[in-house]
Amino acid sequence: MTMILTEIRVGGVQARVDAQGRTWRSAIAKVPAPGPVRLGALGLAGDAVGNRTVHGGPDQAVLAYAAAHYARWQAEGVAVEPGAFGENFLLDGLEDEEACIGDLFAVGQARVQVSHPRQPCATLARHLDRPDIVERVWTLRRGGWYLRVLQEGLVEAGQPLRLLARPNPGATVARVLSAQRNAASDPAEALALAGLEGLSAPWAERLAHPR
Repeated sequence: MTMILTEIRVGGVQARVDAQGRTWRSAIAKVPAPGPVRLGALGLAGDAVGNRTVHGGPDQAVLAYAAAHYARWQAEGVAVEPGAFGENFLLDGLEDEEACIGDLFAVGQARVQVSHPRQPCATLARHLDRPDIVERVWTLRRGGWYLRVLQEGLVEAGQPLRLLARPNPGATVARVLSAQRNAASDPAEALALAGLEGLSAPWAERLAHPR
């Protein structure tokens, strides 16, 4: 399986106006970053976090998204282009049904690890002006996933990703996302995944003690 970092995207906090004319601020809009980009423990050089209460931090240094999803969204009538989901890494050859929690990858000079799925939220719906997108992401399991940085370094679009370790085969991002949503109705599945090596502490807590 060939995996390629197709695009690197970064963005700052911007003032936005939604369809109802309300002003809000977010860093979800990202633009391609040319040339090598420094990847540090808290993310990419030139990238920002709008809401630090729920975003950012070492376990959410990079948001990765499967490039293949965009053709699917478009075929289903959702007019989105790469970058629409706020991703930092657009990846070819790796999807939510394949990437597993704890997967360790080499890309450029860096080493990154899958920490947890991206949970769809109201900011995404507001950004896309699609109130239905949150439910669709949950159902179709196309949220993407977060990466923590275990080794800092320069990364560049077009570089391959190399899988170095997979401690949890079968514990895919898509499976864990579904388990979190269904934790109350299927606590056995959630509890079985709560102890995964490499799973972030907040997600381990959500799975082990659903509310």
